[in-house]
Amino acid sequence: MEQTLKARSLSKAVGLGIALLIADSSAQAYELYADNDTKVTGNFLAVYGMFNSRKNYDGTTGGSSWREGFIKYGLSVEQTLGDLGSAYGTANLVSSGTWGDGDAAGITDGTERTTKFDEAFAGWRSGDLFPVLGKDGVDVSFGRQVITLGDGFIINDDGLNLGKGVADGEFNRGGAYYLAARHAFDETAVLRLGGKEGVHGSLMWIKSDNRAQAKTEMAASTLEYTAAPGTLGLTYIHGIDVDDRYASDFQKQREGMNIYSLRGAGNAGIENAHFSFEYAWQDKDAGPEKAWYTEAGYTFADLPWSPDLTYRYSRYSKDWDSMFNGVNRGYGTWFQGEVAGNYSGPFNSNTAIQHVALKVKPLEPVTVGVLFFDYKTLHKNNALDLDGRELDLYAEWAVNEHLIVTPLVGLYKPEKDESNGGNQVGGNGTNVYSQLTVAIPF
Repeated sequence: MEQTLKARSLSKAVGLGIALLIADSSAQAYELYADNDTKVTGNFLAVYGMFNSRKNYDGTTGGSSWREGFIKYGLSVEQTLGDLGSAYGTANLVSSGTWGDGDAAGITDGTERTTKFDEAFAGWRSGDLFPVLGKDGVDVSFGRQVITLGDGFIINDDGLNLGKGVADGEFNRGGAYYLAARHAFDETAVLRLGGKEGVHGSLMWIKSDNRAQAKTEMAASTLEYTAAPGTLGLTYIHGIDVDDRYASDFQKQREGMNIYSLRGAGNAGIENAHFSFEYAWQDKDAGPEKAWYTEAGYTFADLPWSPDLTYRYSRYSKDWDSMFNGVNRGYGTWFQGEVAGNYSGPFNSNTAIQHVALKVKPLEPVTVGVLFFDYKTLHKNNALDLDGRELDLYAEWAVNEHLIVTPLVGLYKPEKDESNGGNQVGGNGTNVYSQLTVAIPF
């Protein structure tokens, strides 16, 4: 039994991927105490990464070499309340930093160090108190927590972690820009109804304390239907306010903006297949903007190494606001390309992207993947021409349940450089980008 549990733990670690592991608190818990009514778990995750880019995207020459790391640590408590459901809560601190040159986009300079609370929230689930709504059909929570709507296409978390390299450090959040050490929104109030099956939905109020996000305040609601073939969902988001001290003219349009989306995900009843899509539009003062994607994939379970092949097409209109999107299902969502998505751009605006992914499992604790991206800038007048292609190769190796090693190499080839409409410094030749990340979860 013990070996079976360890195998499941390893499988979960590799299945999550290191990028998703960082934001998934459930993958980092160690049971400290448990009885019939109470469960206390310790949360611990340490992640360290070494990065090198032969080209830069901030106007400086010579490339960049840097390191990032963070430690996340805290406690979670679950307490049953008899027939009155259960209460729960989490409090996690995060200590983070960046060393060396800072990243290839100049967002960090290598001197960032910060320790702050990330998650600090509490909640209540109804258990069997409202049978018509199902098990835990009412779930109320508030505080600092991660909020994800659907596939994270619009709101995945508050994971943008800028450093001292921009705006004289005014947006500094403590380093670890790529690793995105912090994910929680500062203030939230969330009501979820109906559980996770059949018809269910949510109402929420969300406020960011992230200066790079202009401390955006929003209200949101979702309505979903989940059955065996998958989930169909509607999302509505209303922008309430931004902090004018930190908001660009572009971000100021979030105040009063309405966002609507229709989305779906599942296998559509086809074994080993996976499909997803989302169509979203933004009504704001400068005019409507639209973004959408469609994705299809299949796992060839009977072939050696169980190869999984996926194709996705996504398109973002000229002034689409990418809001709070982020990594939701591993590499490529929604930072599309390790170089383009993090340093060069396009940053999910004014672009069309074709994406092909292939991953295999040569050994149970190892996943190997290849990601290809093709970028086309939609409107090039008065905008950077970020046409290009990227190929990323990575491996995820769960050495054991408390050590995951992930090397990655990216080859990024833009059509233009900084001299003729692009932003890569030192010509439009292929940039060779490499990283090695090590995660220690408990």
